[in-house]
Amino acid sequence: MGAHGTYAWAAGYFDDGDRPQIVTSRFKYDDSYTLDRYHESGGYQGLRKALEMQPAEMADEVKKSTLLGRGGAGFPAGVKWGFTPAGVWPRYLVVNGDESEPGTYKDRLLMELDPHQLIEGCLIACYAAGLSQCFLYIRGEMALAHERVAKALDDAYRAGYIGKNILGNSFSVDIVLHWGAGAYVVGEETALIESLEGERGMPRVKPPYFPAAIGLYGQPTIVNNVETLANLPFIAANGSAAYTAIGTETSPGTRMIAVSGHVKRPGVYEIINGTTTFRDLIYGENFGQGIRDGNELKAFVPGGGSAPWFVADQLDIPFEGRQASSAGSMLGSGAVIVMDDTTDIPAAALTLVKFYAHESCGKCVPCREGGTWLYRILERIVAGNGTDADLDTIREVGQSICPGEMPHAASERLGLDAVPFPYKMTTICFVGPSAYVPVHSAMTLFPEEFAVLVTKREVRSMIPVTAAPVGGE
Repeated sequence: MGAHGTYAWAAGYFDDGDRPQIVTSRFKYDDSYTLDRYHESGGYQGLRKALEMQPAEMADEVKKSTLLGRGGAGFPAGVKWGFTPAGVWPRYLVVNGDESEPGTYKDRLLMELDPHQLIEGCLIACYAAGLSQCFLYIRGEMALAHERVAKALDDAYRAGYIGKNILGNSFSVDIVLHWGAGAYVVGEETALIESLEGERGMPRVKPPYFPAAIGLYGQPTIVNNVETLANLPFIAANGSAAYTAIGTETSPGTRMIAVSGHVKRPGVYEIINGTTTFRDLIYGENFGQGIRDGNELKAFVPGGGSAPWFVADQLDIPFEGRQASSAGSMLGSGAVIVMDDTTDIPAAALTLVKFYAHESCGKCVPCREGGTWLYRILERIVAGNGTDADLDTIREVGQSICPGEMPHAASERLGLDAVPFPYKMTTICFVGPSAYVPVHSAMTLFPEEFAVLVTKREVRSMIPVTAAPVGGE
């Protein structure tokens, strides 16, 4: 048993080698979540430095760092802060801690193992962007994360880091902890805001409800992901130049990646952004260490369950948003799901389709109806009762959700041109397309596995069955 004995099954939580650590440096300590440990390891020094600057100066540092959002969209955080309309108050910060994407579990660890880093990041964001209150929304199933964050908030209030006149400065802010109900759809920022307001978690139509303009309680609102905010203490303490010195120009800093599935060593790894390849992540000695049981790689999902799949041809693509997009997929929430050559591809797709169909909020007809039909039809195919017509129906339903050409994740292997991500969609948020992505990837990359399951036969008319007479004659 190593540090954090309950987490020993994922050695990737802890440092291997000389990789820089921006957000996971305290994970190696058994008491990483305590205020004492946070103080001993330089905690809240970033906040102190931020308060020595004018808010606009701190905001400019974040903008110059090109810190990209870590929740899935990858939008620059500093630019996002600048979208709030001038002279409109109050403004709010909403922290998206509702990590729900299949294969993703990095934010949960940040909240469980280093909650003060998140809190410090929230305070820096509120100061720099002129936000008067912070709402920290944590997924309902993450009981330990909720407990650790709640204790950290209590300690931070007592220490004078939260509340009135923080550290003797005129800056004042409160942080409200909110326990979500466990709905995938509230990972979408406007649905999360609806949930915070006590409504059903359903996405709002944009425009006009861009949160930076009209968000929580109708006020300008910045919604940031947990990992995004966890980077701010480093940037505040060391400056944007130190941050951009790591990674690449378009993807600076580090990033937390959850590697799961058929690898020898699954876990969460903090990687150098933009240069680490999928081959490094899956086969690297400091990462996944290769495919389990000596098997071969069959396919992998590069950015959480809603991302189009890649195959071995894409292993040398670096973990960089633009390159993944041009290859027909996305980096999304930072989750790599690995499937070896023993994987039943149609069954794997069914698992993901079932999840997204179940998680539809029901607001958009293509998602509510289409996701359910995709699941029902694919379930029939996997059971061996499908037909060629079922495959055609799946494509037709998919077109109703994602009209136009979909990305091909293995263009070189298939002899096709790659279609850049993202694709068109007929739903307000991404839940609808997420139901079609895995089945489209599976059918495109491995059509032979569906051909084996589908029985080709003509549609025959039903033969009426006559019931036996009751009592008999």
